[in-house]
Amino acid sequence: MVLGHFLETNQDKFNLAHKNVIELGAGTGLVTIVSSLLGAKVTSTDLPDVLGNLQYNVTCNTKGRCKYIPVVTELIWGQNVAEHFPCATHHFDYILAADVVYAHPYLNELMDTFDYLCQDSTQILWAMRFRLDPENSFVDRFQQHFHLEELYDLPSLSIKLYRAWRKDKRPLHELK
Repeated sequence: MVLGHFLETNQDKFNLAHKNVIELGAGTGLVTIVSSLLGAKVTSTDLPDVLGNLQYNVTCNTKGRCKYIPVVTELIWGQNVAEHFPCATHHFDYILAADVVYAHPYLNELMDTFDYLCQDSTQILWAMRFRLDPENSFVDRFQQHFHLEELYDLPSLSIKLYRAWRKDKRPLHELK
């Protein structure tokens, strides 16, 4: 809800109209729906077992209301990302992510996915709820490779909204 509200109320600074956008871990699709209604060309991604519900929600809330029909597709972080989204044909102006960092074993894969999808001109808009130490550790690691700007802070909910962009255009595995 925080990222969706931010996108709607900050269209002057982050205008999504006609922009190529990918949402990571779209869940029920709220950010995808908002972005589509704001005129973005959205690719909404999540795990295979949630795609049915995601597609249903996105279709019900955007059909006939958007210039571009949102695409719902599978993306397992760190697995076959280059096959699904070859750099030669897929460029995203924005990567959107809402509450994707939490205590699970796939944070390295998430970092690899951010790294692969984020090209030189791509901006990441990321809403994050801080719960446990893995969130703090991920932010520290993320900042080693991406510039990070805090756009919004809701301390009562332990949520921060960030904008990020590449520090270096080379992939993470080449920076070591």
